[in-house]
Amino acid sequence: MSIVKVIEILADSPNSWEEATKNAVSTASKTVKNIKSVWVKDQSAVVKDGAVTGFRVTLKVSFLVNN
Repeated sequence: MSIVKVIEILADSPNSWEEATKNAVSTASKTVKNIKSVWVKDQSAVVKDGAVTGFRVTLKVSFLVNN
């Protein structure tokens, strides 16, 4: 029987939601092993002086605890 754990993390990028997602996975994988998938739960943008200046994502990260 396999056990999968799900955690929620937040990440951002000045360029895109895609880059924010990649940043999150890259950073999380330094301490969380066996990441199997991520689900983008939410996206938002930071606006300053009428322009988008940042992109944020909330992710659900699934990883294998044991096999």
